[in-house]
Amino acid sequence: MIEIKGLQKTSLIDYPGKISAVVFLGGCNFRCPYCFNRDLVLNPEKIKTIPQKEFFDFLKSKRKWLDGVVIGGSEPTIHKDLPDFIKKIKEMGFLVALETNGTNPGMLKYLIDKKLVDYFAMDIKAPLEKYDEVTKVKVDKKVIQKSINLVIESGINHEMRSTILPRLHTKEDIINMAKLVKGAKILYLQRFRPLEPLLDLTFHNEKPFTPQEMEEFKKACSKYVKTELRM
Repeated sequence: MIEIKGLQKTSLIDYPGKISAVVFLGGCNFRCPYCFNRDLVLNPEKIKTIPQKEFFDFLKSKRKWLDGVVIGGSEPTIHKDLPDFIKKIKEMGFLVALETNGTNPGMLKYLIDKKLVDYFAMDIKAPLEKYDEVTKVKVDKKVIQKSINLVIESGINHEMRSTILPRLHTKEDIINMAKLVKGAKILYLQRFRPLEPLLDLTFHNEKPFTPQEMEEFKKACSKYVKTELRM
């Protein structure tokens, strides 16, 4: 059964153009050093689980105020019960947005085929050849490419997004990431912010790219895909 490890009751930014609640699930198959969901990734069992009944009672009480639910946290698609969880949300009349790192294209295809997701937000961690370096795990690059293609070709509204920082990404890397998602509706370049506690504590003192550099990256990437900044 899906274990809910966090709930943000109202968000105006996580589902573009919609008022949403954000559900956080625990566990992830990546170990990105700049991730700020440290406990969700490393120690989800230590975080109190919100009973599903409590969550669905909350949704029932907010039918008039919320448009949808964003499912994120660490990596939702590692949970085999995800489709049933989403189906319950959809049956209540809510839109569903799913955040994913793209490591489970089989799950994504199932959700697409069953029309269970209304918006995808897929994280692009690096150019394919640097995925292992950035995520700190062994990654099947063909799986990532397959997920990108599935989302782009699904006809479902979506965004690609990349958190970038000088320690891990060069300008060439960032341009290659834009090329990787050519055909997507939009790519958001997200400026790294050293929020505590990060997965790798040595990243707390990392400096982000400057606003000027971010603008340069946006201009360069826009040649391949519509690109915006999140600062």
